[in-house]
Amino acid sequence: MAEKKPQNFSNHRRFVPLFHYVLSLMLLLNLARAGWRLFKAQPVDNIVAFVTALALVILFYYARDFPLHVQDRLIRLEERMRLSEVLPPELAGRVMELTPSQLIGLRFASDAELAELVPRVLDGELEGREEIKRAIKSWRPDYYRC
Repeated sequence: MAEKKPQNFSNHRRFVPLFHYVLSLMLLLNLARAGWRLFKAQPVDNIVAFVTALALVILFYYARDFPLHVQDRLIRLEERMRLSEVLPPELAGRVMELTPSQLIGLRFASDAELAELVPRVLDGELEGREEIKRAIKSWRPDYYRC
């Protein structure tokens, strides 16, 4: 099995070139072509082609958006459980105060680093998930994301 490249802030997002670049470009070109044909002449076939092309673009968006929301919900649950087990009792009791976005940012922090980061997040020093991720010194990779 090939060794995985260590994860960090700059490389933790997953892009699938055939999906993110090729398929999206093909669908947008199809939509543009159908729109052009509809603009030039408006027979029923062109209307149907445009509506179908638009439906495919919407489908493309939601085919990625829905699983991401499910993934975020799972991360929220997983991180709440992890923080409750790893943090000292005074911090573990405040886990429910963390927003989903903050939990998603904290998921990459090592267990040892959480006791330092969580109070900073709860005190408002670190707010958004990107800011939290940038503050992580010891990155805990996630190779099982979709």
